[in-house]
Amino acid sequence: MTDSQPARRSDTTRAGILRAARARFAADGYQRATIRAIAADAGIDPSMVMRYYGNKAQLFAAAVNADLRLPDVDGIPRDQLGETLVAHFIRRWEGDPTDDALLTLLRSAATDEDAAQRLRGVFREQVAPVAVRVSADPAEAALRAGLVATQMLGLALCRHILRLPPVAGATPETLVVQVGATVQRYLTGPL
Repeated sequence: MTDSQPARRSDTTRAGILRAARARFAADGYQRATIRAIAADAGIDPSMVMRYYGNKAQLFAAAVNADLRLPDVDGIPRDQLGETLVAHFIRRWEGDPTDDALLTLLRSAATDEDAAQRLRGVFREQVAPVAVRVSADPAEAALRAGLVATQMLGLALCRHILRLPPVAGATPETLVVQVGATVQRYLTGPL
């Protein structure tokens, strides 16, 4: 056995724990998810979860480290920002919603203040800079970013968590056009 094999096994175990934790937190929320259930989902002993992540709060923090991976908006024409952002979010969510930290945060934020705080931070740190591109006034940019968040989080809630039939069944193209127009107005329209 080479020195790199234990490191690879450790990385594989960590990744498996995070996948199981994201899925469990997404399904059960922070309050109901347990270390035992996450360990069972990962096919390991609960002590291994504790060894790698310390406790449930630290595991949750690692599992919901949400990077929106927003596109660089500097190269996007101003009148296409709304549709571009909506298309980006839909592409992320349509891949594997159970592995998306943002959806996991959204599910947990309603019942856990730490999750709500993390979700606010994600939008403050990652969406607000997009709004700054269209408004030099910090208060106006913050309001625009907040309004964009209402649409994106509302869309995620209705499509992936509540599975509201008309929204869950809509094509991504329809959502990009319809929700994109609202996001565009929030970004560039009069307030």
